[in-house]
Amino acid sequence: MRDLWEHEQYDFSAWLSKEENIAILGDELGISFTDIETEKFVGIYRCDIAATDDNTGKTVIIENQLESSNHDHLGKIITYASGLDAQIIIWIVTEARSEHKSAIEWLNHTTTKDVNFFLIELKAYRIGESLPAPKFEVAEMPNGFYKMTSVMSNNKEPNKLKAARYDFWTRLIEYSSNSKITILKNRNANTDHWMVISIGTSQAHMEIKLNNKRHHIEISFYIPDNKEIYEDLESYKDEIESEAKHALIWRNPQKTKKAEIIFEIPGLDFENTDNYNSLMQLTLEHVVRLKNIYVKYLKLTGNI
Repeated sequence: MRDLWEHEQYDFSAWLSKEENIAILGDELGISFTDIETEKFVGIYRCDIAATDDNTGKTVIIENQLESSNHDHLGKIITYASGLDAQIIIWIVTEARSEHKSAIEWLNHTTTKDVNFFLIELKAYRIGESLPAPKFEVAEMPNGFYKMTSVMSNNKEPNKLKAARYDFWTRLIEYSSNSKITILKNRNANTDHWMVISIGTSQAHMEIKLNNKRHHIEISFYIPDNKEIYEDLESYKDEIESEAKHALIWRNPQKTKKAEIIFEIPGLDFENTDNYNSLMQLTLEHVVRLKNIYVKYLKLTGNI
């Protein structure tokens, strides 16, 4: 492994932080990485990689160790996780010792449902005379069924509603993965009423929102704290709506820092799923079209 990456910090971390490489890890874990930073300071220490999970908006940290797992790095991941308030913690080693597998398993079973620890073994394979190819193998990870069961039974929100959301997201991700519109491929289902879509800037993102009470799906361009982006796009309102081929809902409440642009798709009903295939196709088509439009005008206005 040292022949491929001589130094963890300057070689492997730099390699892994590249979008095409971290996507290999993401495909293995079902995580979509965005807002990637290397050598993120945590007090006087530095975390190898910090990022955001585009599926959930959760903070991710990655600690790289090009050797067998040890107690020193176990302490580091806990220190970095607490310092950066991370909810997804990934520890990459060349060999995961049994005592550290047990430690990660224990952490996953005793921490809250929002915190997830992964222990990953890094391997390199060569076929014939080809260059060695890296492969990430999961040594220990959260028990997704256990976490989901805990959420469904402990949350005050009705279990039926959360189960319906989880079912919808599962089916939407599967539909996307099996269609030509693969924007949600390798995403993870959850019980939230929203799913985040990255749009190329940390200042804004898109969301698919499920509103069963009003029986529609919202596709939202959400700006949490930058009114200038909203105003820049609003100056192209006619052009954006013309390209979208429908009117949009423009919300810019004066009393809050957030703003958003919304398109509503009617027909969502958790009690009647007969239209799910057509509804999902329509949702994916609009997500892709709107994302392309927003990216275009974000670039035009200098926001990307």
